[in-house]
Amino acid sequence: SDMQKQEERGELLQPLIFVLLVLCSVLLYFKVSLMDPGFVKPEEEEGENKGQGVIPQIPGDVKLRRCGYCLVKQPMRAKHCQLCQHCVRRYDHHCPWLENCVGERNHSLFIVYLSVQLGVLLWGGHVAWSGLYFEQSWEWLQHNIFLLMSFLLILIFTIVVLLLLVCQLYLISCNTTTWEFMLSHRISYLQHSELENPFDQGIILNLWRFFC
Repeated sequence: SDMQKQEERGELLQPLIFVLLVLCSVLLYFKVSLMDPGFVKPEEEEGENKGQGVIPQIPGDVKLRRCGYCLVKQPMRAKHCQLCQHCVRRYDHHCPWLENCVGERNHSLFIVYLSVQLGVLLWGGHVAWSGLYFEQSWEWLQHNIFLLMSFLLILIFTIVVLLLLVCQLYLISCNTTTWEFMLSHRISYLQHSELENPFDQGIILNLWRFFC
């Protein structure tokens, strides 16, 4: 049959990989959006600051405080999210597309999701572009308007995801979060620190601690 011949020539391999990539992207989306991002539980003690590493540069006069909303003892780098109604460990930001916070437990999966999504968009953009052949006529525009709009939409999403991924990787390489980067002047443990970023341990170690 024609399908067997296409399989023998390897023509079905690329569409299969693309479908698997899209499926992986969808599964990652639901995983990141539905999982616990690192909510601070009421029964946890303030000393149980998991995954933060040794931070000797933080001044001793900075005291960990009790959250004014959910009344739990906030570990270092935690922040209360009013949309989730929880304090989140190593809070990065609340993502409106995921309807969930990005924090200590799902941050690395969020980066993987962005990377897979970028791959899907680049591949989809390539497919859309390869299907376009340009002619300066109204008839051409009528026949290709859907494909052209699809390509432009994919291009916009690709730029957004690429910029977000690059920004996230930069912050990870500095061992800081979006919240700390944007509002460092309002965060007590950064205000009283002698260093601009007391968590930075070098690019290689920062990346190793985050992903491994």
